[in-house]
Amino acid sequence: MDTKTCCVGLVGFGTVGSGVAKILLNSADQLRAKTGINVVLKRICDIDLTTDRGVAVPAGVLTSDLNAVLADPEIEVVVELVGGTTVAKEITLRAIAAGKRVVTANKALLAEAGRELFRAAHERGVSISFEASVGGGIPIVAALRDGLIANDIESIIGIVNGTCNYILTRMTAEGATYQQALGEAQSHGYAERDPRLDVEGIDSAHKLAILAALGFAADFHYHEVYIEGITRTDPVDIAHGSELGYTLKLLAIGKRFGDELELRVHPTLLPAEHPLASVHDVFNGIWVRGSAVGDTMFYGRGAGQMPTASAIVSDIVDILIGKAKHTFERLRLLPGRTESVRVRPIEEIETRYYLRFSALDRPGVLAKIAGEFGHHQISIASVLQKERHATRAVPLIIMTHQAREADLRHALAAIEPQGIVEGPPVVIRVEGEHE
Repeated sequence: MDTKTCCVGLVGFGTVGSGVAKILLNSADQLRAKTGINVVLKRICDIDLTTDRGVAVPAGVLTSDLNAVLADPEIEVVVELVGGTTVAKEITLRAIAAGKRVVTANKALLAEAGRELFRAAHERGVSISFEASVGGGIPIVAALRDGLIANDIESIIGIVNGTCNYILTRMTAEGATYQQALGEAQSHGYAERDPRLDVEGIDSAHKLAILAALGFAADFHYHEVYIEGITRTDPVDIAHGSELGYTLKLLAIGKRFGDELELRVHPTLLPAEHPLASVHDVFNGIWVRGSAVGDTMFYGRGAGQMPTASAIVSDIVDILIGKAKHTFERLRLLPGRTESVRVRPIEEIETRYYLRFSALDRPGVLAKIAGEFGHHQISIASVLQKERHATRAVPLIIMTHQAREADLRHALAAIEPQGIVEGPPVVIRVEGEHE
């Protein structure tokens, strides 16, 4: 069989970019043996040409001139690893306009501007591949796009941010405060100096938007995803949850109900026996329910240089063997070619709830709280009351049966002015038992 040569241009030579370069430069023989294609990394474009990335790059490959990539007719595939949503968007659109196929790991760009980018690619007759945008080396995009194509996807629930999962794992295992666990994550390089995109749930929301658009074949706006992060998480609630048989995780939750979606990211209590409850540290886990296959779970390293580079190279090969072109052209799974759906506001969701009140230590308090819950159609599943210590308020933990978020908020608003609790309660949603 004749060996075909295909050229790749890499834009962005940071941590992930250097991982891609390592694979393409050091594993070219293995790729050629498996695919019959000689994959040549012809250009690497970056503004920093001097920092040692730990990979030997042949002379003439490094450049700071973007046009050396985009205007080279031999380069078939452009890998965008710049990050962000401004310069990266311009690079991607220019690559598309130049007739290049694009591979990207940029979840923010795809979540916020995917509709525009996919439409531009369709009009130009090229493709965009993005396996590395969610789950690092976990092949979840290919699974939703190809392996589960026979299914109507009913729900996608995942731990998709390793930073948050590491922090919550440390808080659970050690009883550490959020700040202590964050500091530990930063010391190990698992959290950025400015961790807001991760700990405020934004990164998880970007990934959920991509998974939901693909899995549900639905068009919606990223800003319709409800987001809560982990910054206010108290180890006290993790301990109480554990006592009740639950584990706290930051979940990205997508569900389809007919022509409507639920899309939400927030701290969530899961039954300790749920498979996602055992996903620890920086690992990711994604639980998918399909109409034919039932429940499936995808697990692995959700970030990191080489797992992410692995996913990018798989996309490059998918393009070069000709599969990506047909998939992108024919399958109606991406924004711009799918139906627009309504995303339910958070007030309309129904789930179970964990609540921790600081209740005043006097007779009748529990009865008044229960009365307001009953008035607002909320059924109590269990109550855990702790003895008070130094303060006159008593921790009161209530688990509800499934209830509507709006009803819960109305009940809490009615309880607040009665002078029977101190401050607002802690509210954590519960998943897993009513799935």
